Amino acid sequence: MTTLQWIILVTLTAGVSSVLIAASLSLSILAKLVDRMVSISVGILLATALLHSLPEAFEMTGSEPHVLFGVLLAGLLGFFFLEKIALLRHSHHHEGDGHDHHHGHDAEEAGQSGWMILIGDGLHNFVDGILIAAAFMVDFEVGVFTAIAIVAHEIPQEIGDFIVLLNAGFTRARALLYNLISGALSVLGGVLGYFFLESANAAMPYLLVIASSGFIYIAVSDLIPQMHRRPHWRESLRQIVLIACGIGLIVLLSKAH
Repeated sequence: MTTLQWIILVTLTAGVSSVLIAASLSLSILAKLVDRMVSISVGILLATALLHSLPEAFEMTGSEPHVLFGVLLAGLLGFFFLEKIALLRHSHHHEGDGHDHHHGHDAEEAGQSGWMILIGDGLHNFVDGILIAAAFMVDFEVGVFTAIAIVAHEIPQEIGDFIVLLNAGFTRARALLYNLISGALSVLGGVLGYFFLESANAAMPYLLVIASSGFIYIAVSDLIPQMHRRPHWRESLRQIVLIACGIGLIVLLSKAH
């Protein structure tokens, strides 16, 4: 097989396998605990953005820090704008609330907010594909080990994504389908990385920052406000512990990576 064929095979395997492993956990075991798992998703998303993706972006670029912070600000405002114009915004009423809607209307409306997590995750997977391609062009074994490390690191993030989508009203089938499509973007990143590695490498830091802005926005704008609706001190303590668990998971995997 040629290097390009190996890159396509490995990026596809890495993107799909991480989603399927996460789905086997999220859609069977964790789906019954969505309300509780929102807290751990906050920890996973914030830690992925602030302790992994953003530091990696700063290490990749020689630009001044204010450039990447400007991209981060633009990303946050961009997601706010998309939500504000109701492209990605869910309604806050519920099924059976007295409004005259067809059955399932609320799930459809709620699902709109889930697109933000898919945008951020798709960009992140695209960058992973570029990283795998770059590693393969250095050495075959380096490429394989890089792919394995990426899969191990992606699984908890994909679990967080699944929980966000389920919480936003996505059905299990839709959550799985769209996450598989998002995971497959690593193949696109791998192919483009192979042909345009220099240009792709130059864009990677900015793509990582935009992806991070999506993770931060989802956690702070959508998930944390939901957690504040349950202000009892026991529930608050449980939320803090679960957020810490999500952060700890990413920290441990980042050290292993």
